Amino acid sequence: MFRAGVPMERETMEFDVVIVGAGPAGLSAACRLKQLDPDLMVCVVEKGSEVGAHILSGALFEPRALNELFPDWQHQGAPLNTPVSGDELYLLNEKGQTALPGWAIPKPMHNDGNYIISLGNLCRWLAEQAEALGVEIYPGFAAAEVLFDDNGKVTGIQTGDMGRLKDGSEGPQFQPGMNLTARQTLFAEGCRGHLGKQLLERFKLDQGKEPQHYAIGFKELWQVPKEQHQSGLVVHGAGWPLDKTATGGSFLYHLEDGLVSVGLIVDLNYKDPYLSPFDEFQRMKHHPLFAQYLKGGERISYGARAIAKGGLHALPQPVFPGGMLIGCDAGTLNFAKIKGSHTAMKSGMLAAEALVDDFKGEEPLTASHFARRFEASWLYQELHGARNFGAALHRWGPLLGGAYNWLEQNLLGGKAPWRLSDPVADHLQLETVDLHQPRQYPKADNKLSFDRLSSVFISNTNHEENQPCHLKLKDPEVPVAYNLPRFDEPAQRYCPAGVYEIVEEEGAKRLQINAQNCIHCKTCDIKDPSQNILWVTPEGAGGPNYPNM
Repeated sequence: MFRAGVPMERETMEFDVVIVGAGPAGLSAACRLKQLDPDLMVCVVEKGSEVGAHILSGALFEPRALNELFPDWQHQGAPLNTPVSGDELYLLNEKGQTALPGWAIPKPMHNDGNYIISLGNLCRWLAEQAEALGVEIYPGFAAAEVLFDDNGKVTGIQTGDMGRLKDGSEGPQFQPGMNLTARQTLFAEGCRGHLGKQLLERFKLDQGKEPQHYAIGFKELWQVPKEQHQSGLVVHGAGWPLDKTATGGSFLYHLEDGLVSVGLIVDLNYKDPYLSPFDEFQRMKHHPLFAQYLKGGERISYGARAIAKGGLHALPQPVFPGGMLIGCDAGTLNFAKIKGSHTAMKSGMLAAEALVDDFKGEEPLTASHFARRFEASWLYQELHGARNFGAALHRWGPLLGGAYNWLEQNLLGGKAPWRLSDPVADHLQLETVDLHQPRQYPKADNKLSFDRLSSVFISNTNHEENQPCHLKLKDPEVPVAYNLPRFDEPAQRYCPAGVYEIVEEEGAKRLQINAQNCIHCKTCDIKDPSQNILWVTPEGAGGPNYPNM
């Protein structure tokens, strides 16, 4: 950046390792680095206002990676307070449900030994452990750009400027971002990371891989009456409210102290442009299976987040000159288990171990060396065993796809000698309006179902209103000229926060972007059929602030 023709001077801080993102992958990597070499200078930057502010997950947690990272986590007070006590899976129709017996459920979906947790609170606890080990953590600082040397090697990141006005000029409170340089930089931004996306393209890390696939996951946290609460109960649903044009699933988890998390996951390869994932979630809660637990309760928080679920076939090469992609920035979620926290943690730990070997001169960090380390790990074994799970559901739906997955997982142990391919990107799956009819969704009753704006309000989302818009249109004409006639501009419906709306002024239509509502789910960057929307980081500390999510 330049000021009056003169390069802007930025403060520089030097570290051994810079980690972008204080989620389970980034914090686990930071802790493992300091465990292996206490003398390393390790820095974690987090765009949320605090660690955990942007963390959203169901969350069913498998403690396998945590057992390795902190074997005494129970004595150290890790917030795993609710062991799973009951595990139910139902096939839903509009008015009822059919319970599947335990033997009919694919083995990876069983939850014996797992915990129902707030992943945000676990990340807060991991941050405390990291700081106790000597890691420097900087919340409220968004990594805005990747730094490169003259040979194209990554040398660190630049944090975003603060105090710019909407037109990009410097406001009265302007503060330039800093350069954080490092011997190695780990990118752990979560699903569809802004910088990770650039690195994939620059270094062709996904060459020869299948396209990554995604879902949008909704979650609400409820306080329910004591008599309706069953601590440790896990409820999953398949089928309704989704129809043959979409796949996904529903969940309801009973935490401690009368808290219940309820949500819906909608795969972003859905076909109907009139489908509104948000409204499907709201009507889902009226189903008797969910209403019996929620009625008379109070909704405390709301959020939504994209999920990377392409699995092993879509997993990019994580190593590039100067750094690595880890966790959901790479796409390590195990879709067969519907869990990604333990796999993200393990990917961060593997990366840390590889970096320390490289720093000590024992084994250089190359793609081939890391591949051998990865393939010798239980993380690879999990992802390999689940490699066909998502493709089967996408091809054949919840019934036939579920039956196939039972066969592969329960009888073949995830070792089928064939590969199911899923080669079409999600944004190419949307069909035109002439093939579908508009959907009429019921009005929110403000007891079980709610509208978008009241939902955004309880996500505690905030952005400085006068900052540059972080939702960029590559071509401002595309929404009205292309998306509107072909798809009735689906951004109006797939966005869970009411960011996008078509407005008419003096007889002309345009797409209005209400960026202040954005909850950083990244769905627009993924599902836009013309790939015209680019999500970039807003000012640090902007976005949602999820409590106990």
